[in-house]
Amino acid sequence: MDDEDGISLLDKERDALHILPLCMLPFKTTALRRARLIKNTNLKSVVELFAAEGSGSGQLDVREVSKQFDWPDGHSNPDMVLLRKLEPLPSFDVYSLRILLRQHGIAVDSQESLKLSEAKTRELSEYMTEFTHPLIKQVYGGGDMDISSFDDILALLRDPDIQKVREKLGQLAEKLGINMMDIPSFLEDYGDIFLSFAYYRQCLTEIEPVIDEFLDSMSEIRNNFQLKQDQNLMNTCKMLERTVNELMVEVSGRFENFDRSTNDLWSDISAERFQMVKKMIESYHVTIGGVLCALTVKVDAWHHMFPSRDSGGPVKRGEFILNTMKQGIGNIQKIENTGPLLASRS
Repeated sequence: MDDEDGISLLDKERDALHILPLCMLPFKTTALRRARLIKNTNLKSVVELFAAEGSGSGQLDVREVSKQFDWPDGHSNPDMVLLRKLEPLPSFDVYSLRILLRQHGIAVDSQESLKLSEAKTRELSEYMTEFTHPLIKQVYGGGDMDISSFDDILALLRDPDIQKVREKLGQLAEKLGINMMDIPSFLEDYGDIFLSFAYYRQCLTEIEPVIDEFLDSMSEIRNNFQLKQDQNLMNTCKMLERTVNELMVEVSGRFENFDRSTNDLWSDISAERFQMVKKMIESYHVTIGGVLCALTVKVDAWHHMFPSRDSGGPVKRGEFILNTMKQGIGNIQKIENTGPLLASRS
């Protein structure tokens, strides 16, 4: 099924932080292969059997799946064993999944399932400019090139018809310590690792306006004469403000760390230097993916309930904060705390 933009539902799910289409994994139960694992508003992984406008979402706690399908062997059923491995994963984005599924020994039906869709890759082209331009300058000496993706770069490199370009490719291969025929493989690796950087950066950019609006609401609630008498709500607002602000600072700090490590990469490119940057970025995937997944789920819930600054009054917003926004928020800080220390990567 395609949406109004012609993007398949499966592609949209694959590009999401909080959705895992179960069809990509070796489940035996047909109904499960048609379902998906999602993070609900409490940041808990649940099996979603159906979701439709008007009929809501049919969510099932992982512990209840064996009862739903009448599995006689219960907890030892292979599908249940697999679900239990997936349940605690902090994010379902493709980059986190590559690491987490490998750690748990879980195979996917196709490696394509662990790549962003073509539509998302094209969408991220503006975020990739800073990574493609140094490469174009390195090989082609600058100039205006019609480059919108790494596929375009690879196409140019597979058919270099200028002697000067051939010479530069040879120099690049020498710096990397690889055969010139291996340059396309290197660039695919280069493109993929920086596409992950662009993907996470876009995810952060998309939620920032709603987070600002949410934090503004906290201030309004704290200053509301009626609500400021509710000590539980006041404490919750303070906790949410502190947690969200700290997480945004920490995630932004990781992106700044990315920038510091990559800004001069092409000024003195080498295989060792690239591997160091690649390893650093990959070491952040699970942490950044997990934090952005959780924040995105919470932000989406807030925006769905209050689509504009004028929707819902302070009392309604206060109730939503206590009943929905507060739930599971402490787990986000735990995800960030398990990530590599920024100081060790500076």
